[in-house]
Amino acid sequence: MTKNQIRPTFSQIKEAYEQGKTVVHRTPVLTCNSINQMVQSQLFFKCENFQKTGSFKFRGASNCVFSLSDKQALSGVVTHSSGNHAAALSLSARMRNIPAYIVMPSTAPNVKVEAVRGYGGIITFCQPTLKAREETAQKIINEKHAHLIHPYNNYNIIAGQGTAVLELIEEINDLDIILAPVGGGGLLSGTAVTVKSQKDTVQVIGCEPENADDAFRSKKAGYIIPSENPDTIADGLLTSLGTKTFPIIRDLVDDIVLVSETEIMNAMRLVFERMKMVIEPSAAVPLGALISDKLEVKDKKVGIIVSGGNIDTKNISSIIKNK
Repeated sequence: MTKNQIRPTFSQIKEAYEQGKTVVHRTPVLTCNSINQMVQSQLFFKCENFQKTGSFKFRGASNCVFSLSDKQALSGVVTHSSGNHAAALSLSARMRNIPAYIVMPSTAPNVKVEAVRGYGGIITFCQPTLKAREETAQKIINEKHAHLIHPYNNYNIIAGQGTAVLELIEEINDLDIILAPVGGGGLLSGTAVTVKSQKDTVQVIGCEPENADDAFRSKKAGYIIPSENPDTIADGLLTSLGTKTFPIIRDLVDDIVLVSETEIMNAMRLVFERMKMVIEPSAAVPLGALISDKLEVKDKKVGIIVSGGNIDTKNISSIIKNK
């Protein structure tokens, strides 16, 4: 990426796709007749829950790691994350035979800690504040000279995430609308750049929990409004937009719709029951918008980026029972 870029170009997203062919899964696009009938449209689910490490995050993380020069990569990579990005970066680094230093809050769920360890990440725990995470990461950079890979505020991350929808529109080339969840905005901004570069008549819509609605408020205001005390089951969507993701979402995303906690859980149950597929709460937010009539999609062809499938198995039973 050049120094003064304001967003990745489509050619850079294509480069990320070509670079990732040897390491990134081309995930399936699935349909479900019973859900189509419920919403009176044709839905095409791009299933990133079947991606390596269980989420789309591997696309961006691997693009960053394999874009580093040998000199840059020598000292390894570092990030602060307690979720899918931590696991994705750990595996990407292992595949390139370099260390991945992962800063995680002391409150991180054990299942996520073990996943990062299983992928080879070297974990440093810190207090559960953004300040502590950033300071701990900087200390590692100072000591190890590791290369910082931000979870979403990085153009190579955005380009990598855009490859998911690139595969989708190659396979289903006459979509009317494409939906993606939004937290920090890496997936949604990469989706928007890809889609609008190819067919700007296709609507790109972000879907966000009502209880973590900073992207909705930021787009409406025209400037970043940080998330304050978000409280949602969709734990992958708790972060605020970044300085690199926000301008793309402001300029290229057609709308952002909000989804309640009940609607998210209803969508998860629907996917479990009708598609026999495990998805995490963040991945259910777009379908939650559809089944609650937040969007007019009758007789349209709709693509949905299913962002991931990493959920603690203890939580699945509680969601299914919570009717």
